[in-house]
Amino acid sequence: MPQIRPISDLRNKFTEISRIVHEDKEPVFLTRNGYGDMVVMSIDDYQDRKFTHDVDLKLLEACDEAINTDKRLTHEEVMRHLREIIINASKEI
Repeated sequence: MPQIRPISDLRNKFTEISRIVHEDKEPVFLTRNGYGDMVVMSIDDYQDRKFTHDVDLKLLEACDEAINTDKRLTHEEVMRHLREIIINASKEI
């Protein structure tokens, strides 16, 4: 169930909001004058959501490319390319 709070709670009940976003792992929606204004969430939750969003975008790009091109790679070609990336990255370190 989403937590919807007035923005004044950020100042007056910060500890409670912090507990909610960390322990319950739920974002808290803050309102100003009865309208949605911002969302507070833990850094871990934000990073998890960002990672999932980035992966979803990459998958959509891959689907789009698969639909719009006839180019297909074998498993061996993909693995060879990934090994080259890893080897080149390790040389840069």
